[in-house]
Amino acid sequence: MTPRTAIGIDIGGTHLRAARVSRDGAIQQHAKAPSAADAASVLDRIARLIEQVDDASVAGIGIGIPGRVDFASRRVLSGGYVDLSKVNLADEIEQRFRRPVTVDNDCSMALVAECAVGAAAGARNVVMLTIGTGIGGAIMEGGHIVRARGTAGQLGHVPVDPRGLPCVCGRRGCVETVSSGTALGRHIADGGFPIGTTAAELLSLRERCDDAARRVLHAWAAPLRVAIDGLVAALDPEVVVLGGGLGRAAFEALAGVETAPSWYESRVVPAALGDEAGAIGAALASLPGPARIKRLVIVNGVPASGKSGVAHALSRETGWPVLSLDTVKNPFLEEIEGVDRPFNRKLGRASMRAMFALVKEAPAGTTAIMDAWFGFQPRDWIEALIADAGVDALTEIWCSAPPEVIGRRYGERAALRLPGHPGADYVPELVELADRARPLGFGRYFEIDTTRSLEVADLRGRLEAAFRSAS
Repeated sequence: MTPRTAIGIDIGGTHLRAARVSRDGAIQQHAKAPSAADAASVLDRIARLIEQVDDASVAGIGIGIPGRVDFASRRVLSGGYVDLSKVNLADEIEQRFRRPVTVDNDCSMALVAECAVGAAAGARNVVMLTIGTGIGGAIMEGGHIVRARGTAGQLGHVPVDPRGLPCVCGRRGCVETVSSGTALGRHIADGGFPIGTTAAELLSLRERCDDAARRVLHAWAAPLRVAIDGLVAALDPEVVVLGGGLGRAAFEALAGVETAPSWYESRVVPAALGDEAGAIGAALASLPGPARIKRLVIVNGVPASGKSGVAHALSRETGWPVLSLDTVKNPFLEEIEGVDRPFNRKLGRASMRAMFALVKEAPAGTTAIMDAWFGFQPRDWIEALIADAGVDALTEIWCSAPPEVIGRRYGERAALRLPGHPGADYVPELVELADRARPLGFGRYFEIDTTRSLEVADLRGRLEAAFRSAS
């Protein structure tokens, strides 16, 4: 599997940023240029930035746009300082560089990055608000950006005061009118502070019990809290991320806004990736994702190590199907009489071949969980099965427990197992095996102590990150 990268472009009012990014979100090379109001100049500068970071590993190009974007058609519908709505941006770049181009709103791109490798890593249901000159937004549900009819996620226009200030969108009282960077400047002036006073200075003054600074920050952050609470009630996200140039300041300002306990609660966190989020997310969004590759999670461990419990908990969390060696083999043990241990091993080998054959027949985009003890077969034989099954990305979960615990577990259930499985007299051999058994180690693996409570959501996040890195 050849590592692939992508180029992400983040278009801002001040700077244009480009980065070549690996699947695990690491920036391999980056470049920057001044932005411009003229669309033709921006297009030319984007092309030059791509040339600076391009290489043979690049599989796609993603571009984050500050404005409304129709993702499906790749059309820019509107923009602010940089208005690319009259430029056929995607086609121009695609024709020039012969790579597929993905175009989306810049906040959606930033959310992709924060969910992949930032403040919301591993989460699949996330709301993001970007606090800058205005307020942008994006929503992820079930690991996918919510678009609805095309441009969902304009969260700066969530109403917080029906009698509030007029907004550029045509309505009144949008959160952008009172909690954006522009609005903060107005609050600062109304509070009697000098022009140019920063959010950081106000936060420092509040720490020193300055009441005027506290009032300014409250006027700025309280409407944002109202908007967040409404979004949490409507969308039930795992986490709300505050990004943009003032995201961390807004997060800290919220500490001065009292909230009542509610049925609806979600964590609120500052974004982690700073100015690089847009370019990282744009790159990741343009890489072939799980919908186009075949992925396999091997849940490995000696008998009675707790594999099946881990595999089925992960399946319930993800919806990925489980292929279990015992599930394939046991019907044969029920139908065939007189199965001894050597024949049981032959059935196990044939069952493992059958599981990999099912993976081979599965369509691209499948993620499967395979539950088995892989140590009873030659390593090179298993490696050949993986290759023949067409697996693009592989991770392993190694299930472990103290050998004496594994022996006790097996002994307690030995009488319940079908004829052909080793009986209770196998326990001493199993305890010795458990002491020396090791994972396959074909790719990245995660060790799970099955005597402890399984944090399955965290495990899912780590697996997703490993898949992005491996494919």
